[in-house]
Amino acid sequence: MSAKSPAWVPGPRARAAVLKRLAAASAEITTLALATMAERYPWFNELDAENRASITLVVRAGVDGFADWFAEGAMSTGPVNIFHGAPRSLMRSITLQQAVALIRATVDTVEEQISAVMPRGDRTVLETAMLHYSREVAFDAAEVYARAAESRGAWDARLEALVMDAVIRGEVDEGVLAHASTLGWRPRSSVAVVIGDLPDRAGVGEELRHLATRLDLDILSAPQGDRLVVLLGGPFDDDHGALDASTRLTDAFGPGPIVVGPVVDGLGRAVKSARAALSGRRAAPAWPGAPRPVAASALLPERALAGDGHARRALAHSVVRRLDEHGGDLLETLETFLEAGTIEATARGLFIHANTVRYRLGRIADLTGYDPQSPRDAYALRLALTLGRLLT
Repeated sequence: MSAKSPAWVPGPRARAAVLKRLAAASAEITTLALATMAERYPWFNELDAENRASITLVVRAGVDGFADWFAEGAMSTGPVNIFHGAPRSLMRSITLQQAVALIRATVDTVEEQISAVMPRGDRTVLETAMLHYSREVAFDAAEVYARAAESRGAWDARLEALVMDAVIRGEVDEGVLAHASTLGWRPRSSVAVVIGDLPDRAGVGEELRHLATRLDLDILSAPQGDRLVVLLGGPFDDDHGALDASTRLTDAFGPGPIVVGPVVDGLGRAVKSARAALSGRRAAPAWPGAPRPVAASALLPERALAGDGHARRALAHSVVRRLDEHGGDLLETLETFLEAGTIEATARGLFIHANTVRYRLGRIADLTGYDPQSPRDAYALRLALTLGRLLT
């Protein structure tokens, strides 16, 4: 379109006559447009007085803006964005879809008034002008909401990063809980931290939120260096529940190990899960065959060797102390079996029947969660016995 007025716009003298009539009806058009909104949209009547007043200003600015734009010959530069003067609170109170509905109601009202009060010869010109004007206003509304969403998204990302940083450092207070609530976190009794590699692409946070919504999970995430830290909240009965949920999220992480911390009670205790997950991620390369994701508890041997004191004590306690407290020669049977290597050799060394050895090995697996006849579990048990001797 050239810089000249469009062909459907009348000359200056004719425009002046039209504008005179339009200006006289401006206040009435605004009032009628608001009445149309109230009649069409129940949610409009539920808005508070402040937001209704803001909408009144926007509608009046739209009507007056149309007059000004038409007076200038409907130049190709387009009208002034009528939403620039609207309070930010209005953008948070009504959605883009609702804003478009309000624009439609205003346009319908203006067109009705054009047919009612304008001379027949001016109606076609004004209706065509209104069509072009309303299109520009709709584009302006989309632009304002897009910028607001971008700004809100950036703010949410910063807030999310603050929450995740507080969780990692173990400094979750009432302020952090309030920030999490602002981000949509629901009070959950079961919480777990998941840590993996940060993928080399944008939009990971939105991807995780989409997946979590489908799984009825609460989720917060933030990049920290080369890692992606995710906080999961859900109806987890135990660590296996969090591990199963994390399996659905693996595509959102980069390549490499994904470690799931233990389930804890509430966001305030999430630091325990975070510490175990961080320790597991550091130690995970020592177990090339680890599943993905893997529970931090499954990496206790590697974590212990990497210098994690919590892992050392947990591994020794889960094996040595538990077997020692149970009695029944289980600890002696385990030590002998790990040295002898077979059930028959263990039976000969302890002067007992092979079936007794089998029974005792089964009890050891039940009490510790490690099966002495599994190579991986035998490795963990041998390390646990060594740590038990060192820590006593």
